Amino acid sequence: MGFGDFFWFLLWICYFTAYVFVVFLVIGDLFRDHRLNGWVKALWIIFLIFVPFLTALVYMIARGKGMAERSAAGNRSVPEADDYRPASSRTPAADIAQAKALLDAGTISAGEFDALKSKALGNQYFGA
Repeated sequence: MGFGDFFWFLLWICYFTAYVFVVFLVIGDLFRDHRLNGWVKALWIIFLIFVPFLTALVYMIARGKGMAERSAAGNRSVPEADDYRPASSRTPAADIAQAKALLDAGTISAGEFDALKSKALGNQYFGA
């Protein structure tokens, strides 16, 4: 195998990887689109199986704008991961009362109650 054969092999691998990416993109968009009924989605999938390159090309041309809109709508609905902050403790007394309610309900054991009580009291003194 010479350098030219190796180059063509790498080029075909690159093309194939790009094509597989497009097929998954099309399939993902098909299932994201709620306006299409199941039969139309099934037809697109069947065409993707039997005439893959042409079907992917036609889908990208015919429904490309809708793909972008659905993708943007999906990205807007996902909350930002950096904005998550766990709720801070109200007061040690409230934490102990909540733990006592859990103990009375049988959700936690007496040992877990003692651990939560120690943590609540420790947070008061150490500012954690």
